[in-house]
Amino acid sequence: MRVDKTRIIAALRARLRENLNSLTAAQGAAQSGATHEQTRQEDPKDTRAIEAAYLARGLAERVETMRSEIAVVGTMQGRSFSSQDSIAMGALVGLKSGDEEEAVYFLTPCGGGEKITVDGIVIQVLTTTSPLGAAVIEKRVGDEIELVLPTRRLEAVVSWIA
Repeated sequence: MRVDKTRIIAALRARLRENLNSLTAAQGAAQSGATHEQTRQEDPKDTRAIEAAYLARGLAERVETMRSEIAVVGTMQGRSFSSQDSIAMGALVGLKSGDEEEAVYFLTPCGGGEKITVDGIVIQVLTTTSPLGAAVIEKRVGDEIELVLPTRRLEAVVSWIA
């Protein structure tokens, strides 16, 4: 499979930036709500302002994490892998399940769970800390993967690596 990894990385960065914009707006709204006159404590058991402040703080931390992730993805190189290489960070991987359905994954240090489409190909982003990411790391073309997930059992074969 030939897909330009620089385009995959650019699409992932764009998606993460979209997420950052949404998080930043949500954090601003939560911050505004935490300091709004109507959230002022009316009695000793009223915790609206405290809860709003916790939410705003959590979102602010997530915004900073997202900024760091965007910076990390920005430093990624589009390294090529041969069919003899082991799967590692930056690999584009095809996994074929028993029903012959093939899924395409891109291993990155962050952005796991995102689905991006490049050149008409849907690519699922994996991190090595995810169950599937940990299962495929160091595998080679032809290796089998068995993974028991909470909702199903996954059995697949590494069909290609790029």
